[in-house]
Amino acid sequence: MNEPTMRHTGVPYYTQWGSPEWVGPIVEGHRDPCDDPGWQRSGFPDPQRYRFWAKRLCGLTCLESALDYWGIEHGPRAALLDDALRRGVYRMREDGGVDGLIYRPFAAWVQEAFGVHVDVLPQVSLENVAARLDSRTLAIVSVSPEIRYPDEPNQRRGGHLVLLHGRDSGGVWFHNPSGIGAQQANVYLPFATMTRFYAGRGMTLRYGEG
Repeated sequence: MNEPTMRHTGVPYYTQWGSPEWVGPIVEGHRDPCDDPGWQRSGFPDPQRYRFWAKRLCGLTCLESALDYWGIEHGPRAALLDDALRRGVYRMREDGGVDGLIYRPFAAWVQEAFGVHVDVLPQVSLENVAARLDSRTLAIVSVSPEIRYPDEPNQRRGGHLVLLHGRDSGGVWFHNPSGIGAQQANVYLPFATMTRFYAGRGMTLRYGEG
């Protein structure tokens, strides 16, 4: 692969919790997510519902970054979740867990609600996803949450979503909604490193004319 550099600048970064500086205490220190006063910005009136969902909303957080980058109006994250639940993007299990984010219902919902075209890529290399980025296209890919520690060995692939917003011949730039410190916004990783965490699936999000 010898792709030229293509990078979106100014894509807003959001964490799936309230405030970026609170991700470390919540993830590593097991602090109550509602200790962060920023949690109420997400629009959840009920702390218990926020605690349940915040750790599961990496995909909606990526979507929110993309929508704000493109200037597309939307409700707060709690309202996005309500819409997504109505469209089958997340499904509650009998054991109290959640199945989701489910790509094809997500693609249909985002197209209809926001006019953003989503291509679902169920089996694709990271290099192939990166090559699809252009002036109108961002991507969401499935990686392990362990990617917040890229220099450490990982035990799994997938289970978490990040937003790709740039690439060059050697790697990609991305926002990680559950990243810590330097591994939050505008993170750059070589393909070889990121592929260790990558589950082999993702989506492109395309908006605008031209």
